[in-house]
Amino acid sequence: MSTPVVLIPGDGIGPEVTVAMKEVLAAAGADVTWVESLAGLPAVERFGDPLPNETLDQVRRYRVALKGPCTTPIGKGFRSINVKMRQDLDLYASVRPVATLPGVNVPYDNVDLVVVRENTEGLYSGQEHIVVPGIVESLRIVTRTACERIVRYAFELARRQGRESVTFCHKADVMPLSDGLFLSVAREVADEYPFVRFGEIHVDRLCMALAQDPSRYDVLVMENLFGDVLSDLCAGLVGGLGLVPGANIGVRYAVFEAVHGTAPDIAGKGVANPIALILSAALMLEHIGQLKIATKVQHAVRETLRNRVGLTRDLGGEGNTATITKAIVSNLG
Repeated sequence: MSTPVVLIPGDGIGPEVTVAMKEVLAAAGADVTWVESLAGLPAVERFGDPLPNETLDQVRRYRVALKGPCTTPIGKGFRSINVKMRQDLDLYASVRPVATLPGVNVPYDNVDLVVVRENTEGLYSGQEHIVVPGIVESLRIVTRTACERIVRYAFELARRQGRESVTFCHKADVMPLSDGLFLSVAREVADEYPFVRFGEIHVDRLCMALAQDPSRYDVLVMENLFGDVLSDLCAGLVGGLGLVPGANIGVRYAVFEAVHGTAPDIAGKGVANPIALILSAALMLEHIGQLKIATKVQHAVRETLRNRVGLTRDLGGEGNTATITKAIVSNLG
């Protein structure tokens, strides 16, 4: 039976890369039925809300979604689409695999790590208020429950994927209560996985260490704000946000997404790079059990980058969305 998946094209270049992704998955033989829903500017135009309840209800019904880049209108009183979706659906784990890709000119070799970010708490909890005019207070929420489940997720991911180490990133020397709790819980969970090496590192030291030699790291786990910053930093190690997939996982629901922006300056010109959404779709296929198809898609992307035929300009080529899509399809084998 075909698996229904909620598809949120988004706006900007979202609809273009979504068309490319669908073409690649169809050619690869993915057995999915797309259930299209709106978010971003098209949802504002139709519902007056960038993330309407109708879309959230579709995700709750089908449990799996694939999302393109979406715009949250600034200065209109709307909450961030990503933050609202993660909190409303309790998508507590942001998972960002980062690996060196063939044909991409970067200073680093043999990068193969996963950033696991707590997705629902910290400074992104949205708990802030004006104390008096000119003074704003923002609360950094940390709970034992959230700490334990994200660290356990990181160790379970390492176990499933045969990874050797989990490194916890923190700043407990400066925030001894909040990060101190997180660190204490991380140590407790690590004790349950003696076969996985456990490390601890301050966030500032980790930034320097990643710049020096990112190949020494395997699974990185951390709180929300640190994860937001470091996941983008790690994407830069392998070529940028246009080349890395993203997943937001909860107990009941999962939303996979391209983590780059909407790029309104090139929207509608047919020149956008669809690889991030295609690789995110491959993660989605793994999640729903279509492992062989997912591997086929990932291999085709790597072969396309290695052969350097049909690449978009951001990848150093002279092609466009259509040419890179055609090249990936031709490399499906």
